[in-house]
Amino acid sequence: MSISFVERKKTIMELLDREEKVKVPELAELLHVSGETIRRDLDRLEKEGMLRKVYGGAVKEKFHSTELPFEQKTTINEREKRAICQTAAELVEDGDIIMIGHGTTTMEMVYFLADKQDVTLITPSIPILTTAMDVFPGRVIFIGGEMEKAQKLTVGPLAERTLEQLKANKAFIAAGGLSKASGITDYDLNGASISRKMMERSDEVILLADHTKFGKSTFAYINPLTEAAMIVTNQPCSETWEKLLTEHEVGLVIAEHAKKEFFAKSELMEK
Repeated sequence: MSISFVERKKTIMELLDREEKVKVPELAELLHVSGETIRRDLDRLEKEGMLRKVYGGAVKEKFHSTELPFEQKTTINEREKRAICQTAAELVEDGDIIMIGHGTTTMEMVYFLADKQDVTLITPSIPILTTAMDVFPGRVIFIGGEMEKAQKLTVGPLAERTLEQLKANKAFIAAGGLSKASGITDYDLNGASISRKMMERSDEVILLADHTKFGKSTFAYINPLTEAAMIVTNQPCSETWEKLLTEHEVGLVIAEHAKKEFFAKSELMEK
């Protein structure tokens, strides 16, 4: 029985999601169709904006090298990020020393730590610091250094030197992209370097990434996927991704909707 275009499209996009590049002969063999059929499929998918054809196959449509301003990012997938933060906070135990990295995906996690006892929070994120001053009851250590104004964090040798003096139980890191080929990536070299150092200085690494980050590569490499103990996201992954994470022994936690009372609180704070 021949496979329909819709079924072939699903397989092609899942492979691109995982490998970032597909080749015509391999697809033809996998899908039991001719190379000419695959080339027509790739033509069609390119016109739909799903991929970009290259010699012998195709790659993902776009490599992401430019990051939006911080304020603009806060409005993207806002509720999904909030749910991820709530679920991530549930992984924090009383007495933990935790690091929370920069970015809008991690930004509201501190709100959900108010009932934790004897927790020490380490962060280079200016928004997390200012929020912690109002709502976090535990000890706060701010990683000083050169201020990166656009993304609101501290970076550079001073920040990394400070991190070298510290050790945490858990690091909660936001990823710009997650892929098999490129691993964990960020948009900025300085931000990637700080995240890498935080991961290095923590016993357990937990990535916070909404569904749009899977199969995406951004400019600056942080670490391979195998450096993460688990990923907290907002919806189930594809079968391809589930298999990949299982192979790498990376746990996957799906965040449910954040508490309604927190939405109400947040909306009041924004007014």
